[in-house]
Amino acid sequence: MTTSPETGSLLQSLDARSRGIFQQIVEAYLETGEPVGSRTLSKGPISLSPASIRNVMADLTELGLLESPHVSAGRRPTYQGLRLFVDGFLELGEPSDADRAIVDARLQSAGRDLPGVLNEASSILSGLAGGAGLVASPTRDAPVRHVEFVPLGSREALCVLVTEDGDVENRLLALPEGLPATALIEAGNFLAARMKGRTLSEARGEVIAELKTRRAQLDNAASALVAAGLASWSGEGPDEKRALIVHGWANLLEDAEAAEDLDRVRQLFEEMERRQSLLDVLDSTREAEGVRLFIGSENRLFPLSGSSVIVAPYMNADRRVIGALGVIGPTRLNYARVIPMVDYTAKVVGEVIDRGGRKE
Repeated sequence: MTTSPETGSLLQSLDARSRGIFQQIVEAYLETGEPVGSRTLSKGPISLSPASIRNVMADLTELGLLESPHVSAGRRPTYQGLRLFVDGFLELGEPSDADRAIVDARLQSAGRDLPGVLNEASSILSGLAGGAGLVASPTRDAPVRHVEFVPLGSREALCVLVTEDGDVENRLLALPEGLPATALIEAGNFLAARMKGRTLSEARGEVIAELKTRRAQLDNAASALVAAGLASWSGEGPDEKRALIVHGWANLLEDAEAAEDLDRVRQLFEEMERRQSLLDVLDSTREAEGVRLFIGSENRLFPLSGSSVIVAPYMNADRRVIGALGVIGPTRLNYARVIPMVDYTAKVVGEVIDRGGRKE
């Protein structure tokens, strides 16, 4: 995880005193979940009077890093403050030996059964992180070796896609009446030229963009065939849903004491019912290296739920992303523990799946 230019600039604007007080407030909040007052800080390692501390807290609040939930309450970090803390103050190391041992033992015991491995991974993340563990099943997206449209009569054709790992996907496609046979050949040649040696996800966006901007040298009939073929191979049909495994819903209720917290959790549950939204969050890691963290409103899919989402991709032996997993929980997650653990779990899941695939 890297520090953004905005975060780096904000961090540099804080003097040593402000940094120390800010760090103490965030660490205390993450531990207790309660706003932190100046009098409490003055009794700790900060050798300043409550009045001096209040002045610094007021400055940090003006910068948008702290907020006061009530008029007379102490301060707690905002989403922006938590982001600054994670990027600028948090030192991320390796998972503890105990966490690694649990992940290794439980995933290895799941054997070669893919659903069992993914289910165990979700359960591990939920138990160790204190949130809900999310795991999306692998996508089948090996490089393409061959693609063509095979006519089956005047009104049907077979879309055939063969991948480098030997998988063959056939999709039956209805054809408009009077479609010339040359359209099938033209569409097949067009896709073969752009997809061979590339994965479907790598080529799909480029092909669609080319069709939309009319840069493709295809007539309307062949263009429609290309779009229909891509849609069918991409699993957009109702029978091609990927598995999404969620464990630990109840964990999200444990810290919800205030009515405001309960409302946020209810809203999160409603949002999580939209399965595709969760898959979109997990799939957001496909274009990134390592762990991604969304805090509060940073996550466009759950902006009002007051939650944090930590996600990481898992890969095969060729370093190709095949799926993703993560944790969703309150913004006061133990980031120092959970971020390395999510990353490590993703690596072990990829190794176990890859090893199982080679044995079969």
